[in-house]
Amino acid sequence: MISPLQSFFMKSHLIIFFICFSLKFVFCQGEKSRIQITNPSQATVWNIPQEVELEWTTANIGPEKSIRFFLVRNEMVVQELGSFKNTGNANGIELAKNIGSGNQYQVVGIELFPDDKYSIAKFVTPFFSITNKASDERKKRHQMAEEAKRGLTKRERRQQLKGKKEKIESISIASPNNPTKVAPTMREQFDGRKISYTEELSFDSENITIKIWDHGRQDGDIVSIYLNGSPVVSKHYLTYYKREFKVKLNPNKSNDLFLYAHNLGDAPPNTVSVEISDGTKSENLILNSDLQSCEAVMISVNK
Repeated sequence: MISPLQSFFMKSHLIIFFICFSLKFVFCQGEKSRIQITNPSQATVWNIPQEVELEWTTANIGPEKSIRFFLVRNEMVVQELGSFKNTGNANGIELAKNIGSGNQYQVVGIELFPDDKYSIAKFVTPFFSITNKASDERKKRHQMAEEAKRGLTKRERRQQLKGKKEKIESISIASPNNPTKVAPTMREQFDGRKISYTEELSFDSENITIKIWDHGRQDGDIVSIYLNGSPVVSKHYLTYYKREFKVKLNPNKSNDLFLYAHNLGDAPPNTVSVEISDGTKSENLILNSDLQSCEAVMISVNK
């Protein structure tokens, strides 16, 4: 028969065990997920057309989860290497045959569909090298063909440069003391895609800050943002984290800002949350894009 004192100690031990187990569960839940790519490393050299292999380790990411990998160069996505189950290894990956040789390549690994959308595991490898003799030869032949096609003498090149200079000088912009406002020009298409304007915005300053992030579910969208036809950010992988960049508007005309999709992700179309601010005024909007069309906004500077 158990005495009252023995019963008290048994209950105390059970309570202590339950408290310890609960604390351990809470702390484990709070640990962040992590990825570390071990191959490629700084000493790696990938040779095209040979197939390549990825190796990685993770913490607090289950084996049923997936990791998406990208090959990047100068912060631009060169190729999506694929999405793989979290087994720590993926092989038989073919690289695009048009990738050139260089030593400024990196692989980015990103956790897909994290349990905590505000804590997404991401890892970027050190720079490593890729060699592609066939691509280098094609590039060299193309350059030689272009030079032969031009076939310009030194004198002809000087005359060509002089003509360009005179043309630039003749298209004189209005003087700073009397600037002329250029009428808005709506871009109808870009790279074969239809441009649809959704809003017209205005700011007091020509210097603005633009922030972009994935709207809704993070599903692998890759986009570029163009201002007046020039890229502001190229082949950016959208996440819930806000990517910020500063641009300068042309105060003498309406500026067009549009979204260009490079893929459709897992849930098309590509949808981007955008915040535009000049420091005193802020505008929030959503832009959509697919492989046939781009949404855009017109931005002007108040005079």
